[in-house]
Amino acid sequence: MNCFRFEFPSIGIPSVELSSILAVSIKALLLVLLFIPSTQLLAADPGGLTAFKVTGQADGSTDYSVTLQILAIMTALTLLPSLLMMMTSFTRIIIVFAIMRQAIGLQQTPSNQILLGLALFLTFFIMTPVFERINEAALQPYMNEEMGSLDAVKTASVPVREFMLAQTRESDLALFLDIARKKNVESIDDVNFFIIVPAFITSELKTAFQMGFMLFIPFLIIDLVVASVLMAMGMMMLSPIIISLPFKIMLFVLVDGWAMLMGSLASSFAI
Repeated sequence: MNCFRFEFPSIGIPSVELSSILAVSIKALLLVLLFIPSTQLLAADPGGLTAFKVTGQADGSTDYSVTLQILAIMTALTLLPSLLMMMTSFTRIIIVFAIMRQAIGLQQTPSNQILLGLALFLTFFIMTPVFERINEAALQPYMNEEMGSLDAVKTASVPVREFMLAQTRESDLALFLDIARKKNVESIDDVNFFIIVPAFITSELKTAFQMGFMLFIPFLIIDLVVASVLMAMGMMMLSPIIISLPFKIMLFVLVDGWAMLMGSLASSFAI
């Protein structure tokens, strides 16, 4: 698309595209139009927008305004993917799925989107008891205005804390307590939440790789058998992976591998 250009050769000003001038002018006009109504609204009702308001409760606790609560919720939404991956069963499931695909020898089947979807819904299935406890103990009382926001957050963290502790190894928990220099802990209830989370993640990684190792063994045996047969037949230039792949897929289907894998993953989180 051609555009007009203004030339200023006499005073040394470089050429300017008309489209760029129009774009800048339109943006400036939009900013002015958006700024004027907002300033008029604030001038008409200076108390209509409360960005921060803390109120005292009868029991001595504090509560925050709706505006501040919405701001906190919007900020927490940015951390939701990390919380979902690091504080639930998602980490173990997705790692086992990825190792299983690698053990069979398939690079892109099932695709990453399918594996993520399977891991996500299996995570919801496993975490349903925890979510139900959070809903009954924290969310519903908060929605009915029977509990403050801070008390609701503390109450909601208890089921998640118990779930992570049930899956965390004592050695991993002791490691992070030693790093944090908090060796003299009288009971498990005194352990900080931010110490439990990295210990839980470390334990999940160990468990996922142990399960992945067990998945690799039968497929590795098939690869060794196929490679030995090809060597005995003198077909050294033929890749064993091409021959063993159909047999590994057939084995996985015959033993109902998907049902066994998902059942093993779900039962591994039994509390």
